[in-house]
Order: sequence, then C-alpha cells, then structure tokens
Amino acid sequence: MKTIDEDIRLKKFQNIYLFYGSENYLKQQYKQKLKQALIPPDDTINFSRFEGQHADPQAIIDLAETLPFFADYRLIVVEDSGFFKNSCETLANYLPNLPSSTILVFTESEVDKRGKMYKAANKSGRAIEFAQQNEQLLTRWILGRLKRENKKITQNVLQLFLSKTGSDMGNIDKELEKLLCYTLNKEVIDATDVNAICTEQVTNQIFEMVHAIGKRNQKRALSLYYDLLALKEAPMRILYLINRQFRILLDLKSMQKAGLDAKTMASKAGIPPFAVKRSLEQASCFSKTELIQALNDGISLETDSKTGKITDQIAVELLIVKYSAHP
Repeated sequence: MKTIDEDIRLKKFQNIYLFYGSENYLKQQYKQKLKQALIPPDDTINFSRFEGQHADPQAIIDLAETLPFFADYRLIVVEDSGFFKNSCETLANYLPNLPSSTILVFTESEVDKRGKMYKAANKSGRAIEFAQQNEQLLTRWILGRLKRENKKITQNVLQLFLSKTGSDMGNIDKELEKLLCYTLNKEVIDATDVNAICTEQVTNQIFEMVHAIGKRNQKRALSLYYDLLALKEAPMRILYLINRQFRILLDLKSMQKAGLDAKTMASKAGIPPFAVKRSLEQASCFSKTELIQALNDGISLETDSKTGKITDQIAVELLIVKYSAHP
C-alpha cells in the first residue's frame, strides 16, 4: 500500500496495477485514490470501466491502444473479470506491450499466481494483495479515525464494537460513521452507545447461536434463532450459516491437531486471525463425531425442507434442539 501512495506522491505511475484479496474496502479505496490522481472528476472520455466475467479482452485492448484525449493518461478499470483465476491468453500476451499513456487497474477477489495473467501483471506493474486485516491493524485504523474526530474509547468498548461489526472494513466504516453521528456531542464513546446504534452482523449472531448450542444452552440458541427470523432472515440462509460454522469448527479441530499456527488456520478457514482463539474454544465444545453428524443432519434437513416434508423454520429448529440438548 505504501508503494501506491509513493507512486501517487511522486506522480510516477505503473502501467498496470492488480489489486486482489478478500478486503474489498481497501481495494476500492486505492482504486479511487489512483483515479483521483490520474483523471479529473469531470473527465469521462479518458476513463473506462469493465466489470464481470463478460468483460471483452479485445475491447479492453482496443481501448488501451487509443491515445488519451488532451490528457496525460487513459485509465481503464477492470473489476471481477475472473481473468486472473481462469486465465486470459490474449490479454496476458498483450500486457507487456501496454502503451505508456494507458494505465490498467484490475481488482479481483481471487488470482492464480501460477497463471500467465498474474505473472504478466506482476512483471509489468504492481500486484498487491489486500488481505483481511488482523485485530491489531483494525484497532489502529479505528483509533486513528476516532482521534481525528476528537473521540475516545476504552479497549473493552472497542472490543465490543468489533464483536458487532466483524472484520470487514467496509462494514466497520459504515458502523463507525453511525457511531460518530450518534455521539456527536460526546467525547467518550461507551458500551451504551455501541449497543444502541451498531448493528450486529448476522454471522456474529450465528457464531453466538452455535456457541449456545455447544454450551447446551437451548433457550439462548432458540432465542437467537427467533431474533434472526424477526429480522426477516430466511431460515434456509440461517441453516446454511450454521452448517458453515460447523464446517469451520471441524476444519479448525483438524488443523489444530496437525499443529498449524493461528495465521495459517485463519487463512485456510476463511476467518479473521483474531477470531481463531474464540473459534477453537467453541470447537472444544463439540467432538469431531458430533460436528460430522451435525453437518450430515443439516444436509438431510435441508433436503426434507426442499421436498416439502417439513417447513424451513422447523428444519432449523430441529437441528438447534437436537444439538443443544443435554446428553
């Protein structure tokens, strides 16, 4: 990220930028930074955008070969094209010959570092990964935002805030704006403010539900389920998320047994690094056999629901009741 800021500061731009990884907020922020540095706000002639897997490589090449109109650069943004996962021979062969007046910015969720596209972009420009940020970086970022607004917050309240928002920076940004507006006339943000205005992510509520199931707290687990239904969450989506959490716990158990470190476990399980410790604690509430059986039951209940044997709502209730019951 520092390299992009340096390019902008020195006005020495690469012809190709590839932003990839799971942290969409940072990818979008740096894409906008580059756009603002390269193209005036009202210039629609020298800026083009392609999105999705139907982006035409030849159309991108034809546009890239077109000289900018009364400007230093032509900027082409290509988002979520899949070129870096599924490959694109035509574009990969073209990238080394990109005119100096054209700047290509790719933003992708997934890349294959062995592929021609990644190698060409990395060799001819900058390939930068924007991974999910760890708790330390998120804390520093949030505290920086609060300091600029002359706000203070304790470590415990900050932890409460993060427990509600999760680690997605886009969601944190949105919830932080709400919190700042709510505490406009206050210097110190407290737990009451966070609980009053910040929306808890569905995935966090699912985590708490599975935690209650593991602790055999059936009343709490069902209460969380009914809260989600009241928020118009579809029962089948809830069932999917419960099964997903069971799968994560099963994977973590296996990885812990294999002696993997927290960072590796987080990456393989697709969860933020700071969530690993709590997830392992949750996993300890279940045996490996229980988790496998719960996943199988989840699949069976989904099938029963789709074939009309039981309703969606009852399918989820049955799963919660079975695994939250005392042995």
